[in-house]
Amino acid sequence: MDSIQALVISLAGSHERQEKVRSELGKTNLKWRFMDAIRGSTLTQTPREYNAAKVKRLLGFELTPNEIGCFLSHKKAWQECLASNIPTLIFEDDFYLLPHFERSIDLLINRFENWSAIRLQGLHAVRQELIETVEGVDLVRNIGDAVGATAYLIKPDVAKRLIEASEEMYEPLDHFLEHSQKHHISFLAIRPYPVGITGVPSTIADRPGRAPIKGLLKIRRSVSRMIDRYCSKNPWFPN
Repeated sequence: MDSIQALVISLAGSHERQEKVRSELGKTNLKWRFMDAIRGSTLTQTPREYNAAKVKRLLGFELTPNEIGCFLSHKKAWQECLASNIPTLIFEDDFYLLPHFERSIDLLINRFENWSAIRLQGLHAVRQELIETVEGVDLVRNIGDAVGATAYLIKPDVAKRLIEASEEMYEPLDHFLEHSQKHHISFLAIRPYPVGITGVPSTIADRPGRAPIKGLLKIRRSVSRMIDRYCSKNPWFPN
């Protein structure tokens, strides 16, 4: 697999996770390396990309520091993809590979043609539209947001568009990846997914179990979303 590279986003010092990654990727012929994640809790100032007022209007609360760090870590990986000018697998460090992983990647690189960004894992089951089948592996379009950013494959032109679209950051990373109205990228998927998630809590995100938005705040959020839906050039809530 000399025609692609793999980056594994991982916090420095995450020895147990990194040992598991070595075990998983050591089974493959991939060229891969760790990329230090950005620890949001240690950021000394708000990133210029982060639009706190907008995210609070649309979500009802702000992103946590480590949600911001997670987003910036993936952006760092996109920049690496663009600089290397080679298709890049991007992993978070809580994945495991399923038996058909290498075959799926080989088919994507050598047989499937009509893709630029591929989801390799999803947290939610959603309806899927079949695009093409090669040797029993399906290229599909998810109808709905499968959520998650544990594993995906992008080409350099996609990395460039993601970087440009993230000059304003106001949503969690996994939602941004599915926000095609903003970055105009159609993330396709492989069926069945060739990557699983361990279920261990992420070390680079700290999204708590937030209480439901109620009362005046909920009304204000609904109005903001309606305005966004009908007035924004790239609405977050298009439907």
